[in-house]
Amino acid sequence: MLEAEALSQESLRKVVQEVVEELIEQASLGQNDVLVIGASSSEVIGERIGTSGSMQVARALVEGILASTKPRGIFVAFQCCEHLNRALVVERTLLERERLDEVSVVPVAKAGGAVASTAYQLYQDPVLVEHIVAKAGIDIGDTLIGMHIRHVAVPVRLTRSSIGQAHLVAARSRPKLIGGQRAVYTRDGLEELC
Repeated sequence: MLEAEALSQESLRKVVQEVVEELIEQASLGQNDVLVIGASSSEVIGERIGTSGSMQVARALVEGILASTKPRGIFVAFQCCEHLNRALVVERTLLERERLDEVSVVPVAKAGGAVASTAYQLYQDPVLVEHIVAKAGIDIGDTLIGMHIRHVAVPVRLTRSSIGQAHLVAARSRPKLIGGQRAVYTRDGLEELC
């Protein structure tokens, strides 16, 4: 865990980049997949969520996340806080590709959160949407991202359990298993039936 005095922008950027890259590998994320991020800059610096947002911490987090996802063509949806009903900041290209419904609001530090506000500033053509179905997600500081992850969400145990002082949780998704005892879930299982 990083200590409070070691929370430089560069160290945060590096740590979050490593976390994202680990999840990308474990969740097999690739081009055009969607990753949802919920992050509290307040929690990262050891304060209660929603009380002490830091634009510097937020910028380091967003830059580190985008450094890992952008070269791979992975879309990132940054979740706003509950004041904006956990709406998400996305690039317009994702909104158009997924035919999502845009909502009219601009996130700011005190209504949306520092991380979502920073993502909005750094994106080329940002828009907000109410809901998305992401293939995987990272929750930094217990922001509750589960509502935006595709069913069935599966916990991913990462090497780190925190970023700064914030609790870290990650999840990937898998298709639902249906059919009961006689169902076959892999192509290898087909050979057994022949």
